[in-house]
Amino acid sequence: MKTTSNGFDEHAVLHRLTHYLPAQNPLKDFVHHNTLHAFQHKKFHDALAKATTLFGYKTYLPLEDFRNRLKKNEINESVLDWVIEKQKGKENFSVWKDKLLHQYYDESVKPRIGNLRANWKKEYAINLEKSTHSLLFRLLCSYLDQGIALWTFPEKANSFLDAIKALEQNTKQSLFSSARAKELLFNNASISELLEIVVGKVELYEYYLFDQQFSHPGWSGMIATLEANPTSLLDAKPISFEELVKFELLLEIDVLDKKFNGNWSPLGSRVRTHEYKLFESVKESELFQVLTLWQQAFEWSFYDQVLGSVKQAETISSSSIPSFQGLFCMDDRECSFRRHIEHQDMKAETFGTAAFFNFEFYYQPVNGKFHTKLCPAPVTPKYLIKEEHRKKKHVKDLHYHKHSHSLLFGWIISQTLGFTSAFKLFLNIFRPSMSPATTASFKHLHKKAKLHIENKNLTDTEDGLQVGFTIDEMANRIEGLLKSIGLVKNFSSLVYVVGHGATSVNNTHYAGYDCGACCGRPSSVNAKVACFAANHPKVRLLLKERGLIIPDVTQFLPALHDTTRDEIQFYDEEILSELNLKMHIQNQEIFIKALLNNAKERSRRFDTINSSDSLEKVHENVKKRSLSLFEPRPELNHATNAMSVIGRRSLSKQLFLDRRSFLNSYDYQVDPSGDFLAVILGQVAPVAGGINLEYYFSRVDNQKLGAGSKLPHNVMGLIGVANGIDGDLRPGLPSQMIEVHDPIRLLVVAEHFPEIVQKAIAKNPSTYEWFKNEWVKLAVVHPETKQIFVFEKEEFIVYYPIQKITIIQNELELSEKTKENLPISILKTA
Repeated sequence: MKTTSNGFDEHAVLHRLTHYLPAQNPLKDFVHHNTLHAFQHKKFHDALAKATTLFGYKTYLPLEDFRNRLKKNEINESVLDWVIEKQKGKENFSVWKDKLLHQYYDESVKPRIGNLRANWKKEYAINLEKSTHSLLFRLLCSYLDQGIALWTFPEKANSFLDAIKALEQNTKQSLFSSARAKELLFNNASISELLEIVVGKVELYEYYLFDQQFSHPGWSGMIATLEANPTSLLDAKPISFEELVKFELLLEIDVLDKKFNGNWSPLGSRVRTHEYKLFESVKESELFQVLTLWQQAFEWSFYDQVLGSVKQAETISSSSIPSFQGLFCMDDRECSFRRHIEHQDMKAETFGTAAFFNFEFYYQPVNGKFHTKLCPAPVTPKYLIKEEHRKKKHVKDLHYHKHSHSLLFGWIISQTLGFTSAFKLFLNIFRPSMSPATTASFKHLHKKAKLHIENKNLTDTEDGLQVGFTIDEMANRIEGLLKSIGLVKNFSSLVYVVGHGATSVNNTHYAGYDCGACCGRPSSVNAKVACFAANHPKVRLLLKERGLIIPDVTQFLPALHDTTRDEIQFYDEEILSELNLKMHIQNQEIFIKALLNNAKERSRRFDTINSSDSLEKVHENVKKRSLSLFEPRPELNHATNAMSVIGRRSLSKQLFLDRRSFLNSYDYQVDPSGDFLAVILGQVAPVAGGINLEYYFSRVDNQKLGAGSKLPHNVMGLIGVANGIDGDLRPGLPSQMIEVHDPIRLLVVAEHFPEIVQKAIAKNPSTYEWFKNEWVKLAVVHPETKQIFVFEKEEFIVYYPIQKITIIQNELELSEKTKENLPISILKTA
């Protein structure tokens, strides 16, 4: 820890700073997360108020938007009335409702961030951002480049600053104009020493660093993320956040020395220190109180419909063996696909789980130079799955040859292949087709690929990773998978394990469309590994000893669902017995019909497709959409996600959830202690909750918390996107992914006894934080009485639909005190 004599702790300040920066991974590992993770220790609405005051984020929809939604009945007025009365009291109801409906407020945001560094313009008439950012961004992009640049960074070293020093020593043209900046670089000046030159007053050091780094939060957040997880780059480039700060301070000193010939005073000498307190307490404004009431009314208008429907749903159980069973991802996009399968075959049974299927590993394809992670981002696997050798032909296109950018070959190619390229581009407008540039889910794993899955010798390792899983390790994972979803009996003879991925072209956020549980990649390899383990005779024998009996006739078959094109591919069909193969051929027709209907359901939100066309024509247009260069919305991904159901399929099977729900199968009878539930909730909160909140914040502030429009995006070093060639990296989601999204917090509905759920969420403090501070809302369905409870103020309270409460109030004439204490969860829309 570096603490100078003046009391400034560099390490502590940098650690605090990185906590507030965006924590987005490079494009290849696009993983959704809570954009405001730094505020998660606070209550949701308090956190939003602080984030707005400090950093200028818009954290709610505009007032006019809320008012329009009320007019359209998207916000139920009875719900709004109840929220106002609950939060502000019956005596203040009319005053606050008038404020919500008619009062004008100045909704402009005036953040604290940036105020200190703004004095460079006011007092010195110099724009440091304009003078330093262009060079800074180009150097960072060149140094971190993952293969998009024609020329690699000229110097390789053990750190970013070492590379800069080597560059200075070995080139005639210096990056610096002044001798002082170069001297400070080679003397390894500390951040404190540089801040003494630039700022002067130690009381302003922290504020200045926050101002500086939040002038480009995208790059700063990326560097902090890469330092914490260097393996997120395939071509590792050592760099630290401290080096970024030092180098930027050196650039600033250099620019100031050049402009003022070395004759300038620190910024602190021109400002009043007491005026700049970044983390001073935030006062709650009336505007924020109004927006908070609107947000709660908006959310409960949806929640109450869902909870009322769940309460009324009939629980239908069957002891008969299903015609077939399918394990799908809990992903909200699989919600409708499962529903259509169950509609086509009423005897089929589907389950939802995280689609890494409980097998965490790195994957290396044939001739692959790198290992790619196929499990949730926070997990660090100890295993490697390798594709066995086979003849593999790569599709080639000379238009993408590296020499097409060289002086001689570039001219030749442009004069020859350039014309055919232009013709193909023109043709693609009318007849979109696959090309080597297409990111296709089925390319991730060839249908005939063989994998090295079983580890028969523990010495079989590579790069410190165990190649494959032992019998015991496979048995443990299959047992955990099947018990967590409640599949422990009544096995059908065919069990499909269906991963998912996406196909798109001209889409920099392609990884955000694939499986989040597989670190933004298709989950076909995971499905294949899980099926191999579940079919292994020795694994079956171990499971039998543990009381989990899988019939000999039961076979697990891997598959991959392309969610953009609504196509499916099955693997390892040759392993099927004659009887199961016959059944599989029949089942394929069911899958095809389900996919056709699913494509038509999805097309309702696609402006370029006529949903009234035949199933086949709609499906064909959906497939073309995924290949269109001019289509910035190949699919809407998780847009409109709003809830997560954790329970038996009967809890939601009869409900039309409109692709808005994550569906995680779970049977409380298999898990009376709630141990599996604790694990599931520990995944649902950060994964589904992270997806929900990234969509939420990208929707309410697409410019600061989102990526803006895709149209001006330029790929930077294959790690991020920016507007133009010198812009800051854009975190969050582009507007084309969130335009139709309703920004409401995720409602988690779990089926178990309330006291068991309370114990389950309390086991892990980080999981408990999500529910305690209401970043996601939690409701519990009592499995025996069907009574619903909601989690508020760290306890479960009974939920009553508002119509029922009205009857109770009329019949029993409840006391005013009782009325005031009724929980908010009694809301019920008309």
